[in-house]
Amino acid sequence: MNKITVIVPCYNEQESLPLFYQEIIKVSDEMKKVDFEYLFVNDGSKDKTLDILRDLSKKDKRVRYISFSRNFGKEAAMYAGLENATGDYVTLMDVDLQDPPSLLPEMYRLIVEEGYDSVGTRRVTRKGEPPIRSFFARMFYKIINKMSKIEMVDGARDYRLMTRQVVDSIVSLGEYNRYSKGLFSFVGFNTKWIEFENVERVAGETKWSFWKLFIYAIEGIVAFSTAPLGIAAIMGIIFCIISFIAVIFIIIKTIAFGDPVSGWPSMVCIMFFLSGIQLFCTGIIGQYLSKTYLETKKRPIYIIKETEEINKLKGKK
Repeated sequence: MNKITVIVPCYNEQESLPLFYQEIIKVSDEMKKVDFEYLFVNDGSKDKTLDILRDLSKKDKRVRYISFSRNFGKEAAMYAGLENATGDYVTLMDVDLQDPPSLLPEMYRLIVEEGYDSVGTRRVTRKGEPPIRSFFARMFYKIINKMSKIEMVDGARDYRLMTRQVVDSIVSLGEYNRYSKGLFSFVGFNTKWIEFENVERVAGETKWSFWKLFIYAIEGIVAFSTAPLGIAAIMGIIFCIISFIAVIFIIIKTIAFGDPVSGWPSMVCIMFFLSGIQLFCTGIIGQYLSKTYLETKKRPIYIIKETEEINKLKGKK
């Protein structure tokens, strides 16, 4: 029998975790011809998430868990899950049930019967989200698709079912600064998209503030496009040309009409404007430099503190 590994990143999800477990069990019971492995990744939770995972692993042998030494972020949690999954097919799901487990049977059928390498999901609506957040999300996909050679699907979720070949390809990309939506597109393979309407969290609160999403968007742009560096260079050339024209204009004006001392407020505004442009361009270069710096350090993407196997060994002792 084929085995599906369900990877579930968790961070302070004590309310959602039992509800998710009930739903994924219902789905796995429907798919009787498939074995399941539930791999939960505890990303340094400070609530009772780890205690719940310990109890679930004792009750259900299909439940495995990895607990980090601290919070490394969702990208690290997904990478740890992919690296430690043992299934023939692997899926990523959010524990808050915004990724409907009920779609999994159809995703599996599409891969097995129709020969797809990967089946991804995308939201066709953003019902329940703040309007300003939805607006910036749509703008982000428009911008990054114009900047990057890799296509980013608007509304795409991390929720997808992949063959072992796809998973191994993603794991081989061991970069420290990870943007999984881009990496899924980068590795290619034949992907089918399933659309669904937005589902609100079943419990708890989102860990993604507007600021965190903004930083994540910058990560995606920097990771999969060098266009910002080109924009900075073009802006520098444009302002050099403008400055040259301004110098010619001032020389001609001085020769023809003299040189009255005036216009210092406008001069101050121009200085501030140009200084802002310079700092903006320096910041763009700094982003790329900082990512290079972090990559060269070769630090681990995550550090494991506990797994269900380690916990069992401690219990035996």
